[in-house]
Amino acid sequence: MTEKLIESLGEEVGVDLPDVRITGVEPRLPSVFRVATAAAVSVGAVTAAVARYGTRHEAPERTPPEVSVDVRHAVAAFMSERCFRIDGEKIGLWAPLSGDYRTSGGWVRLHCNFDHHREAVLRALGLPPDADRDAVSRACESRTSVEIEDAVIREGGCAAAMRSRKEWLAHPQAETVAGTPLVALSRLDSAGPSPVGTARAGGRPLDGVRVLDLSRVIAGPVAARILAAHGAEVLRVGAGHLPEVPGLVVETAFGKRSCHIDLRAEADTLRELVRRADVVIQAYRPGSLAERGFGPEGLAGLRPGVVCVELSAYGSRGPWGRRRGFDSLVQMVSGIAHEGGDGTRPSSLPCQALDHATGYLAAFGAVAGLLRRGGEGGSWRVELSLARTARWLDGLGRTDRAESAGGDPGFGVGDLLESVDSAFGRLTYVRPPGRIDGAEPYWASPPPRPGEHPAEWATATG
Repeated sequence: MTEKLIESLGEEVGVDLPDVRITGVEPRLPSVFRVATAAAVSVGAVTAAVARYGTRHEAPERTPPEVSVDVRHAVAAFMSERCFRIDGEKIGLWAPLSGDYRTSGGWVRLHCNFDHHREAVLRALGLPPDADRDAVSRACESRTSVEIEDAVIREGGCAAAMRSRKEWLAHPQAETVAGTPLVALSRLDSAGPSPVGTARAGGRPLDGVRVLDLSRVIAGPVAARILAAHGAEVLRVGAGHLPEVPGLVVETAFGKRSCHIDLRAEADTLRELVRRADVVIQAYRPGSLAERGFGPEGLAGLRPGVVCVELSAYGSRGPWGRRRGFDSLVQMVSGIAHEGGDGTRPSSLPCQALDHATGYLAAFGAVAGLLRRGGEGGSWRVELSLARTARWLDGLGRTDRAESAGGDPGFGVGDLLESVDSAFGRLTYVRPPGRIDGAEPYWASPPPRPGEHPAEWATATG
């Protein structure tokens, strides 16, 4: 099943992938959803695409290197932030007010990890800025989940009412999402062939490929991080005034460099970076970067031959096409949390599986775009959404529910971990998953401090 799913992904994006060997024992997880299958397929797809890219100039009769994925390792990678330690300590993943709340009609999830999202929730509920969780709970009890969802969205915040699978499938946004591919790869223009990076003899598969990472909070950063593990030069672009989840910004930064650019005054700096980029990954609210001239068409105008990867919560079209969202919220609206809790209360997946699957699939789409660019020329656009990934996960079927594993993986991961010293302390992390014979993935550097590097590429070519 897993191998066929990987093969079908290659067919969807028009790329002939090498065979992938699936190894290891699938761990039992506290979910009826096939998270392990999703992990093995998404990791396997990007690993196969990278192997194809790394051998694209070799004689066709030469046997491609063996590609394999250990399913236990893939699942551990999906739980990487839960396995991550800084000087032996776990990182915080949720702010005090983030979570599920019972309402007068159903359940609602409020996302308050960023200050401005917390403030939007409190405004929507008519609460003061210093309100605590008990006050939020009381305020939710007198309103329905959908009323709260609508009020928070109007205030510019993030919330999701729990819906059943049946309710979600009847929703207009679900109908829009159903009409899109899982990994939507399309050509932006008809420009001629353009260079795909400067490969180095005997180097890593993605040597010479430059990736701009304009993303936050798991899916986009995971995509850029796995590309870095295969040798791409990744420059993560943030801004000093934008909020971050402190632990996550470290955990997803392995192998990257980091700079700050304030688009309100330094848009030209980003334009110069784009002009020498091969891949641009962005995961801000649909349309927000396009309003500043950095949408797919704008990027292709700056850098003919660029591969633009766009990630969103609910897709860029439909009634929710510009709605903010996160993995936990998409689980709530799509029926995943409803089914996980047997309809009585929300119960989420054992990890941020939508984020991680979308991240690895986005990296797969990026490499597929590079392969198509090398053979056909042109600039390419890759679109993915957490909601479409949720539909894919739903379509993988169900498995027997295992006993709850709690907040950490319910299986041994010690042999999959490594440690490194960094500016933040001693970091323990899950090694990058997926194997290419003779080109094992690894991160060449520990996470940098946010904004540590100048806003320029490290290499002088291209």
